[in-house]
Amino acid sequence: MNRHYLDWNATTPLRPEARAAMIAAMDLPGNPSSVHAEGRAARMLLERSREQLAAALGAEGADVIFTSGTTEAAAMVLAGRKIACAPTEHSAVKVWCDPSLAVDADGIVTVPDPAQSSLQLANNETGVVQDLPDGLGSSDLTQAFGKIPFAFNWLGVTAGFVSAHKLGGPKGVGALILKKGTDIPALIRGGGQEQGRRAGTENLIGIAGFAAAAAAAQAELEAGMWDQVAARRDALEARLLDIAPGARIAGKGARRLPNTTCILTSGWKGETQVMQMDLAGFAVSAGSACSSGKVRASGALQAMGYGDDEAQSAIRISISPALGEDQMNRFADAWESAYSRWRDRNG
Repeated sequence: MNRHYLDWNATTPLRPEARAAMIAAMDLPGNPSSVHAEGRAARMLLERSREQLAAALGAEGADVIFTSGTTEAAAMVLAGRKIACAPTEHSAVKVWCDPSLAVDADGIVTVPDPAQSSLQLANNETGVVQDLPDGLGSSDLTQAFGKIPFAFNWLGVTAGFVSAHKLGGPKGVGALILKKGTDIPALIRGGGQEQGRRAGTENLIGIAGFAAAAAAAQAELEAGMWDQVAARRDALEARLLDIAPGARIAGKGARRLPNTTCILTSGWKGETQVMQMDLAGFAVSAGSACSSGKVRASGALQAMGYGDDEAQSAIRISISPALGEDQMNRFADAWESAYSRWRDRNG
């Protein structure tokens, strides 16, 4: 059976550019903190990767601190602080804040006090894109990075969080982006690595892969590849809604990531759909990968006003530039077949 991967928002395949950069980095024996020639070569790659990532993020002049991922980057900024966020945030952020910000039916968040708030640029479940208020304390940029154009320096935020594996880099590496001059206490103490903000020898192999993936993703974005993805996503949604007229697309009235569809078919469990599509050769999810396997309705969808029955019926389809119209039609055929069986059993 041919497999088709439609869960791009959970994680992405490793890009060839990232793989090549990682293999090259494996040949460097030095520690970036060492002063001998081997250490200086490793340090040169580390700083070149930092500059490459900053350029892809539009964060020239900002502080780029490498971490193990968005979860750690968020903890570095938010742990121990009294910060407001929305119930639609990823759990990496929501675990540290008060999820009290109001969310409307389209997933748009109101932020009364930006400096004391955190707001993701794009939602991982629905793809809804926010207009970030100026002076925002922090933003999870993970899902937006590489899919929509933005520059950290233009967003008006103090801190941003990103992960490599969402845009074709390796798992287990990410970054915290800080507006120049921002002071935060070190969460991991020890040596003076990463400007004294994050102790521990840097994951040079992962960092090299991250920087290469970020550069490749930015080039794709500038070439307009994600505009084509949006057109295929819209065509898929039109067909799914034609198959199931009572279904709803979460966030359809708002600006969304070009690759993301969250469809709710009340009464038809999302977990059941995921298993049926998996057996048919398609990988989709029932929401955030970090909350999969937990039998409860999505808090993000509930915050948007959906009841438990609808929220529990949601599946997320997140596609890539590599998927063409043929694969989209095959998925729609498989979903239509499963929907017809469910509808016939349930009247």
